Amino acid sequence: MQLALKKGILFVLSGPSGAGKNTLLNAVLEKVPEVHYSVSATTRPSRPGEINGRNYFFISPERFQQGIEAGEFLEWTEFCGHYYGTPRRFIDERLAEGKSVIMDVDIRGAAQIKSQLPEVVSVFLLPPNMAVLHQRLVGRASEEEEAIRRRLEKALCEVQALTDYDYVIVNEDLDLAVERMKAIIIAERQRVTRIDCQRIMDQVLGGMLE
Repeated sequence: MQLALKKGILFVLSGPSGAGKNTLLNAVLEKVPEVHYSVSATTRPSRPGEINGRNYFFISPERFQQGIEAGEFLEWTEFCGHYYGTPRRFIDERLAEGKSVIMDVDIRGAAQIKSQLPEVVSVFLLPPNMAVLHQRLVGRASEEEEAIRRRLEKALCEVQALTDYDYVIVNEDLDLAVERMKAIIIAERQRVTRIDCQRIMDQVLGGMLE
């Protein structure tokens, strides 16, 4: 029996750059098809292999500024001279349809979202340690050492926000991290406060009387 949600659930994933958020999300989306990925907008250049509209909406700084002024973003932030933001319309439409959405944002963005949608489910993804995080950032081969240094400094600050989140996952083993994220999604979708209990009871009792 498929449990009907009264409203979709928004899952927010945060963590330092290099913790493996994108890799984790891609794996989870393959295994949990009923969850939709929220594509963010950014003004940074695309990296090799990234596709516009799938990984990000790559837009100009001017267009991004217009979106800020028009209130088009649920949250937005700036880092290393580039803007990142979550288009509000996609989220609102999916949640109203009873669909679940998952997205990755930094700690500031997560706080902005929580202030507007207190029912959001937040997950913080950690690397095993800072040495591994540094190795992952260097392995990208997409940034200069100074940019990597700034990301590591930011990571030290971001970890301090861990206690503001509902769940934490340490990404030491990808398969295990994926299973833990799946477990969180499944559990949240079974909460009595989220489902249409009357509809479920009608289905169950109706089946008993037939």
